[in-house]
Amino acid sequence: MSAISSLASTGTPPILCEALLRRFDAPGPRYTSYPTADRFVEAFGPADTVRALSQRGQGATVGSTVPLSLYVHIPFCESVCYYCACNKVITKHHERAAEYLDALDTEIDLVCGALDSAQSVSQLHFGGGSPTFLSNVELDHVMASLRRAFRIVPGAEMSIEVDPRTVTSTRLDFLSQLGFNRISFGVQDFNADVQQAVHRVQPFESVRDLMKSARDMGFESINADLIYGLPRQTTQSFARTVAQIAELRPDRIALYAYAHLPQRFKPQRRIVPAELPGASQRVSMLGSAIAGFLGQGYTYIGIDHFALPDDALAVAKRQGRLHRNFQGYSTQPDCDLIGLGVSAIGRIGASYHQNAKTLPEYYDALRQGQLPVVRGVALNRDDLVRRTVIMALMCQGRVEFESIELSHLITMREYFKGELEQLSPLVDAGLVEIEPGAIQVTPAGWYVVRAVAMVFDRHLQTDKLRERFSRII
Repeated sequence: MSAISSLASTGTPPILCEALLRRFDAPGPRYTSYPTADRFVEAFGPADTVRALSQRGQGATVGSTVPLSLYVHIPFCESVCYYCACNKVITKHHERAAEYLDALDTEIDLVCGALDSAQSVSQLHFGGGSPTFLSNVELDHVMASLRRAFRIVPGAEMSIEVDPRTVTSTRLDFLSQLGFNRISFGVQDFNADVQQAVHRVQPFESVRDLMKSARDMGFESINADLIYGLPRQTTQSFARTVAQIAELRPDRIALYAYAHLPQRFKPQRRIVPAELPGASQRVSMLGSAIAGFLGQGYTYIGIDHFALPDDALAVAKRQGRLHRNFQGYSTQPDCDLIGLGVSAIGRIGASYHQNAKTLPEYYDALRQGQLPVVRGVALNRDDLVRRTVIMALMCQGRVEFESIELSHLITMREYFKGELEQLSPLVDAGLVEIEPGAIQVTPAGWYVVRAVAMVFDRHLQTDKLRERFSRII
């Protein structure tokens, strides 16, 4: 029985004791990629990305026949949420979107020119910022540009992040007409004190009504984002938010740990540190939330996702088809990703690349007729092996030695001799089991599965600056 299956069958997840929490709750990556984005280098630039795109277009890369995934970043927001760590531009001047959409069109043309062949797309995601900052006319413009440039296959997953404060049921209907069939509501917390502390006030009733409208319109999947560890949250208050979300029955729930990194993200400096819950409260919130959602019939997908049993994500989990990308857990096959817009990250073949993080840099590159890529990385053989192991841990909680050995022509116990020894403290703590031919994360180990993955991160093992990452719990 897998770790998650056994977790679901018990109904109540084990809670890490304070000693284990102090021992394993360290800063670490979320592993939406490996190597992680902090390992991208400026030596990898536009020319390298054009080369990777061209190779895909010519069918010369592994997976080049698999449909693409597209990500479109819309950076604008009307107001700042103090917890936010996204790449964003705060403005009430909606006319600023016109220049950005022109730049997106230019970037799409450059990408298609490098591909030099018609490409199918099976997954499209609009993120931000707030994609719903754009008007209906502007959203229609972006979708028309994408449809001209790519073949969006029938049944493609088309999702968009929505700020409940900026949409009405009429707007949701328009999004449906554009082809979006999946929608994600940023909720974070329903408690009024918490909402005031993070500068994001949105009543439960408005979210409830919007979700009902989305369901009536036939959206295939409705997601709600929650964050625990926010200022003024308590175990009791967050349990009420969990109960309210469960009452609304979204198909999916993303439950994220707040990462307080004010030295990196300016808006977080407005949060009062004394109002943040402590480590023991955070793990209590997490344990209570997991138990609450399991008790309401949700399937625990992984470190931050839940889904109703008949949702595609839960089905993929049961069938061993779960994947992980920059948007979190996904049902899509391990495929190439094209990121469009400021700060967007893409993956083509055995490489990652990222666009400029500021609008002036992004615009300047496109005016010069080149992709706005400012950094990236080409994976070597060791990176590819470790990526396979880390993603198996993050998605399935289990690494089968034989499959890794056959696909990468290594001997696990020799190649990862040191890493298997480093797992000993996790084994002794009951968080990991090492079988003759596999590594298995236990139900308790899912709290710190990122710590298990970190053992296999060659780059992180020599890193002395881990504090730039969020904490595991």
